[in-house]
Amino acid sequence: MNRPQAALLRAARLYAITPDAEPEVISELVQLWIGAGVRLIQLRHKSAARGRILELALELMGICRPAGVQLVVNDHLDVALAAGADGVHLGDEDLSISAARRVAGPGFIIGASAQEPARARAAVAAGADYVGSGPAFATPLKPEKAVIGPAGVARVQASVPVPVFAIGGVDESNLAQLRAAGVERVCVIRALASRPSAEATARRLIALLEGT
Repeated sequence: MNRPQAALLRAARLYAITPDAEPEVISELVQLWIGAGVRLIQLRHKSAARGRILELALELMGICRPAGVQLVVNDHLDVALAAGADGVHLGDEDLSISAARRVAGPGFIIGASAQEPARARAAVAAGADYVGSGPAFATPLKPEKAVIGPAGVARVQASVPVPVFAIGGVDESNLAQLRAAGVERVCVIRALASRPSAEATARRLIALLEGT
């Protein structure tokens, strides 16, 4: 990554991830998050066809780019590149990190998921710029995964030199547990998915993470 892009990624404390919702709902949520100060957003939609995800990614880039907000696309490197997004997040069943790095080049954000330090170190060695680690708490989105807790996320964070974001069931009620464990960054999906409260919740989460 270039220095400004890397600096933005490191400065991010709240990483907002879109829910599986209609495009107009997602667009409205993104605008609310940006208004609250969110500077890193992931487009994640597990039920939409790839063509629809590309259309939505293009729309969101029209919102994010003028605001100086980084947009990462979940799973689909081709969609991320076609939309001119800032990066991609790759799961265990997606294209390998090393292959994605060869295709995307050095100026592109690549995120990875890791539940333990060894996997995080391997991801960074392959070219990952950040790691999402969890589940930090129980979540219906990943019921099959064992919860590693704040301590588990903290171990992953201590093992690599890149930003590590806790993910899984994170909300205002348990954020203090992560902060007490020394975790500095979080990914949030469900707690930011309600339009009436999305902006206020994002503001509170950012304030808690930044200690203001």
